[in-house]
Amino acid sequence: MSDIQPTLAISEAQVAFFHENGYLAIDSITTQEEIDRLKGVYDDLFARRAGREDGNQFDLGGVDDGAAQAALPQILNPSRYAPALADTLYKANALAIARQLLGSDAAYGGDHAILKPPHSPAPTPWHQDEAYWSPDLEYRSLSVWMPLQDVDTRSGCMEFVPGSHRLDILEHQSIGGDARIHGLELAVDYDFSKAVACPIPAGGATFHLSTTLHYTSPNASDEPRRAYILVFGAPTKQRATPRRFPWNEEKHTAREERAASARVNAI
Repeated sequence: MSDIQPTLAISEAQVAFFHENGYLAIDSITTQEEIDRLKGVYDDLFARRAGREDGNQFDLGGVDDGAAQAALPQILNPSRYAPALADTLYKANALAIARQLLGSDAAYGGDHAILKPPHSPAPTPWHQDEAYWSPDLEYRSLSVWMPLQDVDTRSGCMEFVPGSHRLDILEHQSIGGDARIHGLELAVDYDFSKAVACPIPAGGATFHLSTTLHYTSPNASDEPRRAYILVFGAPTKQRATPRRFPWNEEKHTAREERAASARVNAI
């Protein structure tokens, strides 16, 4: 149990906006002091490639063979490798707001971090988060995305399609159709003309449901684009209607191989 108590609540109008559009952006979820501290922790994690042997550090946008610079470096479960991330005002406020949006049974479900190096040409393609998950379960889940520096469309802020949370999970594929790549992209034509960009300051946050279509552009700025993401959800349940996500069945990545090896070595 955290000793840090939440200091924020959102308005009824913001709750209504979220349920109508499938996303919400706010300008502040924590203090500048905490952002400054988290930035140092974050940069250290990526500098030492924390979690790589476990399959938790990998290139989201490339084949992740270690031979080339990563297009989209990512770390799953960074709080496992940096205990300072486990108990923050960011997490306390994010959980409080998640319960306003999802209900009182919402609980913390994990964290991850995605780094876009300066002048990185790689976008995070349009996708739905749930496309990565088990197709056998029903979810009531959201992600909280916080930048550790100001972000806009030039550096890779979040962009959403309002109302897309009402869609079923659309067809996806590994980025570029390469099953060696962990990252997914939408594999069907879609009209993105109504997409909305959400530039926010360092320590601001966006919230989006697991079915909401979202994207971030390449980072054309001179500074790394650091994003730290928390996931919250209500308890899952088995789906009454079966479904398949063939894009995940076809995937064969170096990340999965390292994770499988780590599990065997832990036995």
